[in-house]
Amino acid sequence: MTAQLIDGNALSKQVRAEVAHRIAELKARGVQPRLSIILVGDDPASQVYTRHKVNDSTETGLAATLERYPADLSEADLLARIRALNADDSVHGILVQLPLPRHMDAHRVIETISPAKDVDGFHVASAGALLVGQPGFWPCTPYGCMKMLESIGFGLRGKHAVVIGRSNIVGKPMALMLLQKNATVTICHSATPDLGAFTRQADVIVAAVGRRNLVTADMVKPGAVVIDVGMNRDDAGRLCGDVDFEGVRQVAGWITPVPGGVGPMTRAMLLVNTLEAAERATA
Repeated sequence: MTAQLIDGNALSKQVRAEVAHRIAELKARGVQPRLSIILVGDDPASQVYTRHKVNDSTETGLAATLERYPADLSEADLLARIRALNADDSVHGILVQLPLPRHMDAHRVIETISPAKDVDGFHVASAGALLVGQPGFWPCTPYGCMKMLESIGFGLRGKHAVVIGRSNIVGKPMALMLLQKNATVTICHSATPDLGAFTRQADVIVAAVGRRNLVTADMVKPGAVVIDVGMNRDDAGRLCGDVDFEGVRQVAGWITPVPGGVGPMTRAMLLVNTLEAAERATA
């Protein structure tokens, strides 16, 4: 058996095309969906991520602005800017790129964003809405993972999913989304004793830890769906995930590559959230 690829690049193109169509409909009504991205400091990865987000937005007709601030910007000034954007009716989505400089409280910053404009899905109100199944904004990475499962027609009802990673950004929201689809969910960690004992039972494995080759072929049930959220570098400096791709693809039924898997879908779902924010604001 060789696993079929879940092509995040191809799927994200479909999502962006749908977004572009809906944006065109809003523009025809005189509404320009708008995203404001705030970048504090000069973290190299963050600069790349924000550039991609602006480019993705522009390609779909969504207006995105990138505001850059020095690393010594005060937290008070950042919060004041967020509050100004909250009050600006022309702005539908606000994203503060993480990580922030150490002198800033990321939780306080995120909680200052209006829940109606929290297109990253990190606000406690968004988490609460997800918990009780109410409309809100799903965090982009797990949202993208769910879209990938949907794209292959994988029914989750009664299936066993193992999520490796407990973070509030991926692990916990991913588990909640799977539970809402009536899957049985086990949340593990990289330090979970005998991790393979859990993953070998799983119909779906979501690896989101940030440890290269954490999931190997002997840890995967034949035919399982393996979604790799990890972002690491191999010995040659090439991008890789948390899954031993070459080994696991010989056992799994479906697998996401790194790069070209979850990453493009994460960016695509940011566009979806921003579009939905604009649609809700103008309904």
